[in-house]
Amino acid sequence: MAVPQAFPLGSLHEPTGALMEPQPCPRSLAEGFLEEELRLNAELSQLQFSEPVGIIYNPVEYAWEPHRNYVTRYCQDPNMVRDWLGIGGPVLTPPQEHPKRPVLGLECPQSEVSGARFWGFFQNLCGQPEVFFRHCFVHNLCPLLFLTPSGRNLTPAELPAKQREQLLGICDAALCRQVQLLGVRLVVGVGRLAEQRARRALSGLMPEVQVEGLLHPSPRNPQANKGWEAVAKERLNELGLLSLLSK
Repeated sequence: MAVPQAFPLGSLHEPTGALMEPQPCPRSLAEGFLEEELRLNAELSQLQFSEPVGIIYNPVEYAWEPHRNYVTRYCQDPNMVRDWLGIGGPVLTPPQEHPKRPVLGLECPQSEVSGARFWGFFQNLCGQPEVFFRHCFVHNLCPLLFLTPSGRNLTPAELPAKQREQLLGICDAALCRQVQLLGVRLVVGVGRLAEQRARRALSGLMPEVQVEGLLHPSPRNPQANKGWEAVAKERLNELGLLSLLSK
């Protein structure tokens, strides 16, 4: 979760000479962000993964339309997904699909616990999505989902060390470019891995960019199962964000 500065985002263009040639209309913030994601996808597609990885899903590719809808709608200059954010669009299937992990898109009847906790919390806190995105934007460090041949989910931490560092090194560089593009002042890593990687990726931008952490809402995290919402609210208050996100 990234928190931009309170001023309008975007690049400040200054003339480089006494005479200024007419310039084309600058790309929007969302267009720039989507270009960075396409660049990240192209770099990730060059990587090779061995066991225990069997199949890789990249929802930014097969669910490009709803993802582009999300970025275009909420990654703007400041001034649940389906039901609260109002995001729609066709979701295709990945090139290789595991029979135990079919991609049903926005028609999937199952609720993913981490996402339901995260977005449900901010829905209750903010009321309307515009309240949340006025100051914040949510982005995944790594867009890929790794599955074993049996269909079990693999986290990046479970990958062989060399492959993990290649993967996360590319994602780190992309995160640095994206933070600069958005003019972010505070990055909140949701989960220890995201926080650690953000600190590493953004070390060259500190102290102008601050990196903090938030407990991951995953049901695999015993602490999160004891009341993640209360922990998250207290943490946001410590970071001075609660007042920005209240209804």
